[in-house]
Amino acid sequence: MSGYGFTLAVCAEMVFTGQPILDRVRHIHELGFAVEIWDWTAKDLSALAATGARFTSMTGYIEGNLTEPDGAEALLRTAKESIAAAAKLGTPNLNLHGTGLGPQGLPVRPVDHVTGAMWMAAEKTLARIAALGEREGVVFCLENLNTAVDHPGTPFAKAADTRALVQAVSSPNLRMNLDLYHAQIGEGNLIQLIGDSIDWVGEIQVADVPGRCEPGTGEISYPAIARALHQAGYTGVVGLEAFAAGDSGTALQRFRQAFTDPRDR
Repeated sequence: MSGYGFTLAVCAEMVFTGQPILDRVRHIHELGFAVEIWDWTAKDLSALAATGARFTSMTGYIEGNLTEPDGAEALLRTAKESIAAAAKLGTPNLNLHGTGLGPQGLPVRPVDHVTGAMWMAAEKTLARIAALGEREGVVFCLENLNTAVDHPGTPFAKAADTRALVQAVSSPNLRMNLDLYHAQIGEGNLIQLIGDSIDWVGEIQVADVPGRCEPGTGEISYPAIARALHQAGYTGVVGLEAFAAGDSGTALQRFRQAFTDPRDR
């Protein structure tokens, strides 16, 4: 917990990368952070749970997409599998994207132009996801991504897009995962974006630009972001989804400092 009341979490996929995933989770937990993971299918969930770490986010599907009938059915089917997996880790939030992502984060089916029909199909699929979340007592979070650097061809990529879809579904079981690294590349104007989106946010994720490393290594003023989140009344998860510019321990210290009220340092 930071001085602002945020729960600070660290993505175990991107730090302490010379260690096995189980040791990374233990190390992050020992340093006082919650933990986030991506694909759960290749992990020993019982062993992860035995670390005692608090898990705040994991991937909420294995395959599928929001717009095509077969893709929607695959998304719903694997979301159900993810719910069962999440129960072993204390039911963290389940992360979604505009489409299935393959190796290196590239869309399985890239999209050049999102049509009106695709918007309507995505809204219907997400409404089904939200209803599933309500029945099972879990929250799905739809993450914005950038298409300029990391995820070209991803539909519904901007935070404005994910917000519009979450607002249209209007369910407490479907929220935004507002990733400020991706938003800085794709949209900018982050403090205004926070103000426009905060009522729909289920999690904030952060990394600096350029380079996708910890706060303090790039152009984003994360202490200002922390103040804006606090002033907006946000007390949820802030997740570091970033590579370490150097030593991972130092990266986590910089992350904690950026999101701690200066009066508490």
